[in-house]
Amino acid sequence: MSQIIPIRDLKNTSQISDICHSSNEPIFVTKNGYGDMVIMSMEAYEKTIYMSSVYDKLAKAEESITNGNVFDAKESVKSIREKYGL
Repeated sequence: MSQIIPIRDLKNTSQISDICHSSNEPIFVTKNGYGDMVIMSMEAYEKTIYMSSVYDKLAKAEESITNGNVFDAKESVKSIREKYGL
């Protein structure tokens, strides 16, 4: 579960680092009661970026299908085999 901490708690850097790594989720930092920043471990950040890339590629693939930009699998394999002499 994500945690929310006030900005004044950022002085406890070791504790915040431990929380980031143990929970593998972002920590939301507030300032004057409003959302201000998000802190997360490098591992969680890289996973988030990777999943964003996957979702983007899936959306593009679905758009290609919707637009009819698809090929018959058997014809594609046949074409590749002919091209490379397989």
